Amino acid sequence: MIERKVTPGMGANCYLVSCNQTKKAVLVDPGAGSKTLLNWIKEHDFEITHIILTHGHFDHIGAVEDLRNELSAKVAIHKDDAEMLTNPDKNLSRLSGRSIAASPADLLLEDNQELAVGAIKIKILHTPGHTPGGICLLTEEGLISGDTLFDGSVGRTDFPGGDMRILIKSIREKLMVLDDHVRVFPGHESGTTIGRERVSNPYVNGAFA
Repeated sequence: MIERKVTPGMGANCYLVSCNQTKKAVLVDPGAGSKTLLNWIKEHDFEITHIILTHGHFDHIGAVEDLRNELSAKVAIHKDDAEMLTNPDKNLSRLSGRSIAASPADLLLEDNQELAVGAIKIKILHTPGHTPGGICLLTEEGLISGDTLFDGSVGRTDFPGGDMRILIKSIREKLMVLDDHVRVFPGHESGTTIGRERVSNPYVNGAFA
């Protein structure tokens, strides 16, 4: 099961990916509002095994340190974004007038790696472009796309480490090979499907080429 909670501030989506059979779950992109997120988790009575970060920008990592201590969960991020977790300049929090830094990740992720959440498998897809270490998470229920792919748009590439050419290549080679029915759970705003983006997203279908 994939459930969404919109976090305060920048409105990033935080997701719970859970296995009801085992009551194990992972938390994806806890950007802010650690108390709210803790209450949300407690309502479900899940054991959080990992906190997975789709990339290292501050609006997706802001509550990591509080939650990892409360939940005794392992923090996972792609190796190419690992330094962003610990560096307020690289995760852009200092630009927003804050200084967000967490301890180093417990697990550095790589492309095509699989994680088990109870009986559920999560496949890591490395999709650089928004950041060098941006990832998407593929499960049987759908794709958590972080800031790689949105409904009708894609992630910004005007921040340090961003590259639009690389981002579009990632989307076309890693995401557009998925079936049309695959649901997409993005890092901001509401969801979509691969089929819808294949047809109507101008960054994907070449309208902006």
